[in-house]
This record gives sequence, structure tokens and C-alpha cells, in this order.
Amino acid sequence: MKTLIQHKTGLAIAALALLAVLWTTQRGAQGLHGGVGAALAPMAASASAQAADAVPIDGPQPGAPALALRPAAPATGFARAPDLFAFAQSLMPAADRGDAEALWQLSQVQDYCGGYASDPGSYARDTRTMQGLELDGVNALVAARQRVSRRCSRFVPEDGLATAVLEQRRRAASAGNLAAEAALLAMGQPLAAGDDYTRDLVQRVRTSHDPDALLAISPAMGLRASGSEAVMGEISGTGLAELAWQLAACRQGLDCSSNSNLMTSYCANGGVCSQDPSQDFPSFVFDAAVPRQGAERLDNMVNTLIDSSGGGL
Repeated sequence: MKTLIQHKTGLAIAALALLAVLWTTQRGAQGLHGGVGAALAPMAASASAQAADAVPIDGPQPGAPALALRPAAPATGFARAPDLFAFAQSLMPAADRGDAEALWQLSQVQDYCGGYASDPGSYARDTRTMQGLELDGVNALVAARQRVSRRCSRFVPEDGLATAVLEQRRRAASAGNLAAEAALLAMGQPLAAGDDYTRDLVQRVRTSHDPDALLAISPAMGLRASGSEAVMGEISGTGLAELAWQLAACRQGLDCSSNSNLMTSYCANGGVCSQDPSQDFPSFVFDAAVPRQGAERLDNMVNTLIDSSGGGL
């Protein structure tokens, strides 16, 4: 892998962020933040935030609708590989041949491990320091960071993961991978320009029922789409909309279990950690992120998204 620009995480930034989030939570904020996109911040923080600011989550809210989940795909590949360096190496021959799926999965590894690989020593020191902080929710944060460290342990800064993601996704999208194409839109680097292209891409993602594509496009469907609903569709422009696309991915078979990549990324990289180690993503959202009065609305949005007709855009 080529050497690219290195990204470093700062302990001081992480510690300040932890304190800031704790203060926000103590003031009774309803939302969460980070993770895949801005959905869980009172619907406002960046998905790619590298500061590890944990959010302690209080107990469940009664009356939340239960999502009917499709069984997750087999626990293979990126979703469950214990050694992502070895997994990435196994993908390289196919990726070099231009295989769209291999390129997409390689970009997922780069995205997941990028923060760790940019400076493994600092990442480990920060984790150890956080482990010594007497703050609610820090144990979940430490566990998530340790999970990332174990899976990414053989990557080094010279691999340049953090900055390789964009080019890898361009290659995957050009080769025909829909999830990579959706991810490029969410990164603000669409494969093509213009409202017609964007409208068509959103429709293709929605009707594909591809869980990776639904998740990948979700950051583009949140608050960033506010004012562009005519292009992005009716389920866009709000934090709830972003969550709806993510929950739709869960319902279409994405692994959204307690130790899934989604939950780990929300906690380790996005800063939102459930205090219940057995809690899956849908339960997490309805218990802690959505006010009671918004739960039914969110559930209806998810149902609309996965309607086989694909209507409503």
C-alpha cells in the first residue's frame, strides 16, 4: 500500500471532547452524535470525527417500536474478520484486477482502521489514559477502541489508510459497486455531477435493498440534505432521516449486533457508546436517540424506505 498523508489523534482533544459530551448529556440532550453520520448528535456531528468522545447512554425508553430485522448476512469478510490486515491482503489480487466488491471491502477496511493506523502508538496511549478516567460510559469506549486495535493491529502509518479511502471508493464505484457510489455521494465526491444523477442514485440505492448501499448513503440523507428534498427525496434533510436509512440497512440484513462494525464505529470513532454491551443498533437508537414522540415517525420512515415499490422519491 502506498504511503499517504498521515492522520493523528490528540489525547488532549479526545479528553476535552469527552468532558464536553458529558456536559451536554448532563444537560439532558436527547440526541447522540458521531458514528456513520450526523444523525445521533442532537442530529449534528460529523461521522468521520476522530476524537473519541464517549456518550454515556441512560436506560431504555418504553414504548419504542420494534424493528423486524432480516437475518444478518453470514459472519464472513469485513464484517467479522479478526485480522483486517490479513483480510485486506487477501483482497489485493482481486482488487488489482478491478473487482468491484473487493475494492469496496478494501475501502471499508481502510475507513475502519484509518484512525488507528495513522498513529498506533498514540491510539494505544490515548486508550490507556481513557481507561483511567472515572467517567460514566468510558468502559464502553475503551472496549470499542480495543476492538479496533486488535483487528487493525498490523497496519502502520506508512499504509496511508485514512487518505486511501477516497481513491479506493472511486475505483469501486467506477467498477460498478453501488455502495461505493453511495459512499462517494456521502463524502461530497459524487461519481458524477448534477441533480439528475443524484436523484437517480438515491432511487437506485433505495430500490436495491442493498444494506451496504443504504448505510453508505445515510450521511448524505441527513441534515446535509436540508433544502434539497426535491432532489434527495422525502426521507431526507433531518437527523431522523439519516437514522431511517441506517435502520433500513439493518432491516435489509446489515450486521447491526452489539459488536458489529456499525456499533463499534459509532463508539470508537464517532463517540456514541451504549452502556449496555448487549444492545444492538436498532435498540440503541430507539432507547437513547429518539424522543418517544419521534419513535413512531422514525419507524414509519423506515417502512417507507424498504417498501418494495421504491415509491415516494
